[in-house]
Amino acid sequence: MRYDLVIFDNDGVLVDSEPISNTILSLYLTELGHPTSYEDSLRDYMGAAIHRVHDVIGERTGQRLPADFDEVLHARVFAAFERELEAVAGVTELLKQLVVDGVPYCVASSGSHERIRVGHRTTGLDGWFRDEIIFSAEDVGRGKPAPDLFLHAAARMGVAPERCVVVEDSRLGVEAALAAGMDVYGFTAMTPEERLVGANGFFGDMRDLLPLLG
Repeated sequence: MRYDLVIFDNDGVLVDSEPISNTILSLYLTELGHPTSYEDSLRDYMGAAIHRVHDVIGERTGQRLPADFDEVLHARVFAAFERELEAVAGVTELLKQLVVDGVPYCVASSGSHERIRVGHRTTGLDGWFRDEIIFSAEDVGRGKPAPDLFLHAAARMGVAPERCVVVEDSRLGVEAALAAGMDVYGFTAMTPEERLVGANGFFGDMRDLLPLLG
């Protein structure tokens, strides 16, 4: 393989959480008086840290979200994860092959550490991700599309950015990977190619990723 580290996004790449979390987010924002469709949520917030929701609502309306917004949203999302969340099809087989091939990997997510761990426990992926290879936007000052999170993950894993490849399914994530000087492959199971502009390649099934990584 021509890369020394594979960096996975989490939501939508490892766990099939985007439909769940964006449905809940759109309903909650609408409930608070900020009409938001599911499609709006995917367009504006998919792949972003939660501070982006506050920023966008503030810019558009001049209003602040409630002080307990993050707490309430996380509680609703985590409850839904416990009921519905599944791993992305083919992820376990992919991780097994990376281990067999001796290829290091980690996860770098806009979600909180708690969100990552809840998702992994629920789907059985916790056995594949030790604490020391889990990185969250909480660990850095700025989330995606800033490169900080990916650069932090590479530094902690001891790998130069140009030797890393990122697996992403969001526009913000692709922008962050490119800004970090890393190659990035776009997962198109939910996101069309035209929204992942700049990616080095695209795939819609986890079984098709390894050949791209060469």
